[in-house]
Amino acid sequence: MVVKINENYLKLKSSYLFVEVARREAEFIKSNPDANVIKMGIGDVTKPLVPAVVNAFRDAVDEMGNAETFMGYGPEQGYDFLAEAIIKNDYEKYGIDLDTSEVFISDGAKCDTGNIQEIFGIDNKVAVTDPVYTVYVDTNVMAGRTGEMKDGMYEGLYYLKCNAENGFVPELPSEPVDIIYLCYPNNPTGTTLTKDQLKVFVDYAKENKSIILFDAAYEAFISEDDVPHSIYEIEGAKEVAIEFKSFSKTAGFTGTRCAYTVVPKELIGYDSEGNEVEINPLWNRRQTTKFNGASYPVQKAAEATYSEDGQKQIKEVVDYYMENAKVIRESLSDLGLEVYGGVSSPYIWVKAPNNMDSWAFFDLLLNEANVIGTPGSGFGPSGEGYLRLTAFNTLENTKEAMDRISKLEF
Repeated sequence: MVVKINENYLKLKSSYLFVEVARREAEFIKSNPDANVIKMGIGDVTKPLVPAVVNAFRDAVDEMGNAETFMGYGPEQGYDFLAEAIIKNDYEKYGIDLDTSEVFISDGAKCDTGNIQEIFGIDNKVAVTDPVYTVYVDTNVMAGRTGEMKDGMYEGLYYLKCNAENGFVPELPSEPVDIIYLCYPNNPTGTTLTKDQLKVFVDYAKENKSIILFDAAYEAFISEDDVPHSIYEIEGAKEVAIEFKSFSKTAGFTGTRCAYTVVPKELIGYDSEGNEVEINPLWNRRQTTKFNGASYPVQKAAEATYSEDGQKQIKEVVDYYMENAKVIRESLSDLGLEVYGGVSSPYIWVKAPNNMDSWAFFDLLLNEANVIGTPGSGFGPSGEGYLRLTAFNTLENTKEAMDRISKLEF
C-alpha cells in the first residue's frame, strides 16, 4: 500500500500568481541591488493600525496577562461584542436586520471564501467572473469540482466575462448554475456594480435556486451613491446570498487577521432528495469543528474600529489610499492609457499599450520604471493585456511611480 494524494492539486497551475510576481521581483532586485523598487502589486496595506485600534489591542493583551481577566477558548463563531458592533455599524444603517447567530467572526475573508465551498456538494455547477480573484477558482479545483485547465480556464467552471466591451458588468449565465462568486468592488478590476445591476443576479439566484457568494472586502472604499455596501440591500438577497467582509483593507488588519461572514437564517440549500436544508447550521458546524476562533485581543481591536475615534481615524486612512488611487487613475489616463477602477476601489486596472501582453507590460514597468504591478492574465483569460496596480502605498511613492511611468516610451 502507498499513500494516495489528492490529485486535484496536480491540476493547479504550477505557480500561484503572486508567487511568480515575487520570484521575478526577487530576481530583479538581486541583479539590481541599488534599484528603488516601488511595489504596487500585492494588495497589502502600508499604513499602520490606527491609535484607537492599537490602544484596544494593547488593553486586551494586558487583560490576557492578568489572571482575573484572562480569556481562554472563546466561541468559535466569535464574541457577541464584536458581532453586535458589526450588525449595528455595518448593517443597521442600511436597513438590514441580522442576528448575532448569522455573523461568524474569522481570521480572514480569504480563508472563508476558500473554506465555504466545503459545505456544498461536489457536483454543484460553479460560476466565477473572468477575471477573478484566484482563491475562488483554486479552492474549487482542490475540491475536485473541475477538470483540467485549458486555454486558461478550468473545465467544469462557468466563466462570466468582464471586459471593456460589457463595461465590466458580468452577463448572467446562459445556463443554470448553482453557486456564483461575485466580488464588488471588484478585485482585480476595481469596478463596481450598481444596485440595479446586482439585483439582476439576486433575481437570477432566486429563480434558479442558486447561491451567491458575495465578497465585499473592499466595501469601505465605496464613494458612489448607487453602489451597495452590502448585497443585503437588495430585496430578497438574504434568501440567496452569503456575504464576506474583512477588516484587512478597511482597517489595516492584513497582518492582524480578522474578518466575518454573514450566513442568513433564510438561506437554504437542498439534499440529494430535494429536501430543503438550512445553510447557517452547516457553516456553524464547519467552523466549530475546524476553527478555534479569532483571538480575543484581535476581536477587541476589531471592535475598536467602530468606536467614534476608530471610525474617524480609519476614514482618514481610507481617504489617503483613495487619493493615491486618484493620482494613479488620472496620471495614467493623461498618458492615454485605458484605465478602470480606482473610484470606489483601491485597485486600478490598466490596459497594456500597443497590444502588449500582461507579463510583457509587467516586465516593462519593472525593468524600466522599477514599479511592480500584477499581471492581469493571472486572474483569468479576460485579464490578458491588463495590469493591476494598487493604491496601498505612500503618496510620495505613488507620485514617484507615476512620474517614472510617464517617462516610458510605449
